Amino acid sequence: MITAYLAPDGFEQPLQEELQRGGAAVRQRHGRLFVCEGPAVAAAWSANTWHDCLEWPVESIGSAAKALRGVQRNWAMYAPLHHRRAALIQERLPHVSSKPVVFPAAAPTAPLGSWTLLAPDLMLAAARCSAPFANGEVAFVEDRAGPPNRAYLKLWEALVRLGRWPGPGERCLDLGASPGGWTWVLAKLGAEVVAVDKAPLDPRIAALPGVTWRGESAFGLDPASVGPVDWLCCDIACYPERLFRLVERWRASGLVGQFVCTLKFQGATDHDTAAAFAALPGAQVLHLHHNKHELTLLL
Repeated sequence: MITAYLAPDGFEQPLQEELQRGGAAVRQRHGRLFVCEGPAVAAAWSANTWHDCLEWPVESIGSAAKALRGVQRNWAMYAPLHHRRAALIQERLPHVSSKPVVFPAAAPTAPLGSWTLLAPDLMLAAARCSAPFANGEVAFVEDRAGPPNRAYLKLWEALVRLGRWPGPGERCLDLGASPGGWTWVLAKLGAEVVAVDKAPLDPRIAALPGVTWRGESAFGLDPASVGPVDWLCCDIACYPERLFRLVERWRASGLVGQFVCTLKFQGATDHDTAAAFAALPGAQVLHLHHNKHELTLLL
């Protein structure tokens, strides 16, 4: 059995470290793609995990395209090498839309396989992959006027990957909210937002309907003083261990329906704490396309 893991651009090292920790035997590195022997291991730093890969000889461009079409319709190409030959094969496959997503929207549900040329005469392909977007990359139709910064794209992507989002009648808590990128997302969806940060919100965000600002520390906030919330969102800059303690305190309160939090790494990647987050019941920990040296917790 062969499993391949595609690292986000610039984050090959964290993925390699994670694979080593998980006991994955890396057989070959092909650009950002780590080709491993054995079944898949947990890999939050994989932008797209290719399951049950097959290696096929490539006798011609036409035969390669025919072999892929014989498995399923939709395929995404990854071609760090032999790009021209790979592009000629991809041209013979059905077109897969790459239009930017208009948020809010559900992620694609149609099967999307991935393939590459390991050599001019050897193809690696997987019909089943972890990401619903080609190479784990999603582009949005951006709003360049409303939000105060580009952090809103992380929350958009997290909610699309989760498959649901807040709406009217729901109550959200945004910890470390200033200047208000995530509060903007939640308020524009029609939810009530309690935004907590010692620094004030951007005045345009503070004026949005349903937004209440509390000038307090996110870490000193008593859950009982807030009450039940449908969503707890947190993009605060802190060490992952401190965020873990915060999440555990709110989990113990029983007041939160859904968590969306960013784990931000300062210096070396804290794989131990990332694994502790991933071990929480029902948790997903993943690297979003719009993350930097960060992971996102969906719980």
